[in-house]
Amino acid sequence: MLAYTYIEKGKFALIEKPVPELQDPRDAIVRVTLGSICTSDLHIKHGSVPRAVPGITVGHEMVGIVEKTGTAVHNVKAGDRVTVNVETFCGDCFFCRHGFVNNCTDPNGGWALGCRIDGGQAEYVRVPYADQGLNRIPDNVSDEQALFVGDILATGFWASRISEIKPEDTVLILGAGPTGICSLLCCRLKRPRRIIVCEKSPERLRFVREHYPEVLTCQPENCKEFVLEHSEHGGADAMIEAAGSEDSFRLAWECVRPNAIVTIVALYDQAQELPLPEMYGKNLTFKTGGVDGCDCEEILRLISEGKIDTTPLITHRFPLNRIEEAYQVFENRGTASRSSGKQENQGTTDNSLVMKIAIEPA
Repeated sequence: MLAYTYIEKGKFALIEKPVPELQDPRDAIVRVTLGSICTSDLHIKHGSVPRAVPGITVGHEMVGIVEKTGTAVHNVKAGDRVTVNVETFCGDCFFCRHGFVNNCTDPNGGWALGCRIDGGQAEYVRVPYADQGLNRIPDNVSDEQALFVGDILATGFWASRISEIKPEDTVLILGAGPTGICSLLCCRLKRPRRIIVCEKSPERLRFVREHYPEVLTCQPENCKEFVLEHSEHGGADAMIEAAGSEDSFRLAWECVRPNAIVTIVALYDQAQELPLPEMYGKNLTFKTGGVDGCDCEEILRLISEGKIDTTPLITHRFPLNRIEEAYQVFENRGTASRSSGKQENQGTTDNSLVMKIAIEPA
């Protein structure tokens, strides 16, 4: 089968690999019907994920059809359409029992697929602990609607939950990329007084205004002033940092009121500083770390009920045998056209915007 593989720092390649086999009674083999490229894949390529193992198939955003299951798998069966969770978790250890599945103590626990074990930018993928890692897709939900459930949508859902958003709050989201938009969609479920999205890209700002006209928008250079003008207590009550840029971490804590919650979902290429003397007296609560992707069933229910729709994020589609071209488009976001067979999502009118690229079997 074709599999997009991490060769070494700075190099991925599409190569032939054997179709995976069951290795444990709790495994399932899934035929991938739709996948996606994530910014985290680029972090692997550029050496920012030390845990990533050369030789693995990359990709951790995917949906598919169960081909076969181990004898200890009971929640899914061959023929089921399923989402695949980015997290591998046993369900039994201390952290899993408390909902902190990102910290599962199994050797393959946490982010394993597409990082430490073969992932889903391939025709087939082996999913360990399939009873935890797979969720059946409702009949009225398409592959496109379900594609981001196991990763960036789970991230946004987790971020909005741990941010403790209340109806009277002003919520600030830094970054209107795919993770920021998924965080926005999940924050809207909390019905806060207002949501502000800060983004430097004019194309992404237009995307937010087109799809979510009730959301206020600003750019980083005037973010602090804008938030002060549109909040009641000297800053945002809660904020989600989904930008991961050079200055966004500092902007995050500067734009919130005292005693606010700052939730960090971004990945940074460089270490960040906490200038404690400057922060003295703000009494902030920082929440950081990987997504605890244990809410996928609830997210699928919300999609089925029409309360979440991430399909506008799919702006391009490529077959698996053209995945290298897809990565070029994704890495050069903002400079690529939509020619050469790329298919844009009809939900956006901005032809220069690259948000998410769906990968289909060849």
